[in-house]
Amino acid sequence: MRGSIRFLLENSLFLVLGAVAALLWANLDPHSYHTLVHLELFTNDWVGHPHGAHRVVSLGFIVNEALMALFFAIAGKEVWEATLPGGPLNNPRQAASPLFATLGGMIGPALVFLTGALLLGHFDDLHNGWAVPTATDIAFSYLVARLVFGPAHPAIPFLLLLAIADDALGLIIIAVFYPQGPVELTWMLLPVAAVLGGLVMRRFRVISFWPYLLICGFISWFGFHRANLHPALGLLPIIPIMPHAHADQGLFHWENLERNDTLSAFEHWWKNPVEVILGLFGLFNAGVAFTAVSTPTWLVAVALVAGKPLGIWTFGYLGTKLGFALPPGMRRRELLVVGCTAGIGFTVAIFVSGVAFPAGPVQDAAKIGALFSFAAAIVALVIGRALGLQRVSGEPLIEQLDRAPPSDH
Repeated sequence: MRGSIRFLLENSLFLVLGAVAALLWANLDPHSYHTLVHLELFTNDWVGHPHGAHRVVSLGFIVNEALMALFFAIAGKEVWEATLPGGPLNNPRQAASPLFATLGGMIGPALVFLTGALLLGHFDDLHNGWAVPTATDIAFSYLVARLVFGPAHPAIPFLLLLAIADDALGLIIIAVFYPQGPVELTWMLLPVAAVLGGLVMRRFRVISFWPYLLICGFISWFGFHRANLHPALGLLPIIPIMPHAHADQGLFHWENLERNDTLSAFEHWWKNPVEVILGLFGLFNAGVAFTAVSTPTWLVAVALVAGKPLGIWTFGYLGTKLGFALPPGMRRRELLVVGCTAGIGFTVAIFVSGVAFPAGPVQDAAKIGALFSFAAAIVALVIGRALGLQRVSGEPLIEQLDRAPPSDH
């Protein structure tokens, strides 16, 4: 039983189970499903409302705007550590090629989505959803890439670098382009105060992550909420201020328990609960009727499954012409398959669908498109086989790189 739970946690299957349960529930008994999602816990003025009305705190609010802040904090922690000395985004020579490919992986699907909406005559209704297909689901893309390439292929760390950069840009997009109302910048003084308070704690050698999370984190979250920026991003400012190692030890090296700094302790404690939170996120957000399939569904799905690999391959190819070399052992055909695996949008694509469109048929249709992006896994497997890619077995390359001495080459 313990091994089964560990398998579910390590492979993000709680998210899948939550999404499948939501789909079945919403189609078999939609009334009880939506009653749960919109169940009002209380109404209070302290959480505010973009239009000055009372804010209804529902179960959906707790999951999407409070608990998901922990998911984005974990993602932010990986982005932050990747920029530290020794991190994959700290070395410009190592990061240039995947960063350029990441840019294509966001521009490509956005252009496919917007072009399709324009050609189909739905541009005015759907243009705000341009960012939905720009997301890459790190966990599922990584699992598919291991199936296609094998654990020791250089395409694996390349994909992870791309996905980390994608996450960083995605967080910026959500904050800048999808506010929940007119932005009240005065309230952003609270996150500033939270950061200053955290720096004082660090000065006095506060080691436990709990004061940073419960005091500074809540102040920052509340400031984001009242500023009408999405509060799920509210914990990001406190990530860099927690005491942390001064060098990065590797991509998603969660099992390395030798690191006992405050930021690593935060991740070790929360990484499994966050997987359960993602299961709740799937349950509360993926419950859409199959009858909602419409134009946004196909635009999101095609933009992810086709636009992602097209953008990544095109910009990766242009990058080689500009002198951004691919890692040894990677060619342009491997780059194409990496783009296919990155086409799985799922988690963040569903999240962005919820902030890009108001609740209703369009939002539901876009979420189904995000679910359909799992077709990218089949496309990656088929194209990988058709191109004759050989799986590289052995020790995962990211672990080999973790133990290698720092090098400029």
